[in-house]
Amino acid sequence: MRKVYYQYDASARVYKRVFPTLRQKFLHFLGRLFFAALSGGFFFLLYWFLIDTPSIGSLREQNSRLQSQYRLLSHKVDDALLVLSDIEERDDNLYRVLLEADPVPDAVRQSGYYGTNRYSELADMPLSELVISTSQKIDLLEKKLYVQSRSFNEVMELSREQDQKLASIPAIQPVSNKDLKRTASGYGYRSDPIYHVTTFHKGMDFACDTGTPVYATGNGVVTSATRQSGYGNMVVIDHGYGYVTRYAHLSKILVRKGQKVIRGEEIGAVGNTGKSTGPHLHYEVLVSGNNVNPVNYYFMDLDANQYEEMIELAENHGRVFD
Repeated sequence: MRKVYYQYDASARVYKRVFPTLRQKFLHFLGRLFFAALSGGFFFLLYWFLIDTPSIGSLREQNSRLQSQYRLLSHKVDDALLVLSDIEERDDNLYRVLLEADPVPDAVRQSGYYGTNRYSELADMPLSELVISTSQKIDLLEKKLYVQSRSFNEVMELSREQDQKLASIPAIQPVSNKDLKRTASGYGYRSDPIYHVTTFHKGMDFACDTGTPVYATGNGVVTSATRQSGYGNMVVIDHGYGYVTRYAHLSKILVRKGQKVIRGEEIGAVGNTGKSTGPHLHYEVLVSGNNVNPVNYYFMDLDANQYEEMIELAENHGRVFD
């Protein structure tokens, strides 16, 4: 039923009917509309925050689980970075030290994606700080794992080279001499047995019967296998890495120039050829072209006590044969 409005006329002492103007009707309508919208919004918010529908409850539960998973993931990435840091430390301070390699520069290990707009699209997400932080750590972990993987590939290659080097370095005596009884004269100044003057003895002499087997002391390539003035029949082996060995006064040579030999392979036999006063092997070790004391290159044959005994024999009781 339509509402009727009246206004009291005091002079006539009667009520007169009032007809509202179009403007008043419009303002009245707007007021009712505003009140309805305000009430509707209030009840909607009340419903949204205080009363959960199944779908809203499910979404909130999923969101809560997602937040927990992100936090758990962040902690796991932190743990992984700690483990990787320990691996990096061992890589730099153990493996690379043993292989005489430079450590990986910190600038390479720590490089990441900080300071870029790589994560700008995540800034508007809920818990954006946690999401961005976790994403940064995952990217850093990925980059560090890549660097470490490359480093281990390099270490493996260095290790293979080191194995080859260790197999090539002269490391045994050139004749069987476990009891050291064949040790004759050592490296250094000695009285020449023929000219009776003090000369520098460039190698080490081993007193052996003619025909005693002579062995290569490390892997290498034969660069000379011929007779040479003073040395008689001689074999020279280039072991690489700056190491060369000479085996002189041989009665026979069992290898040829260019032949590859391995440590312990028989390359000749003891003899008395060249400038020699009796059957023996003259053995030299050269490093980067310079003669060095061979006694320091028997570490696969001698323990500490035998090493000291050999030095004493070579220095004080040895006889020079060439």
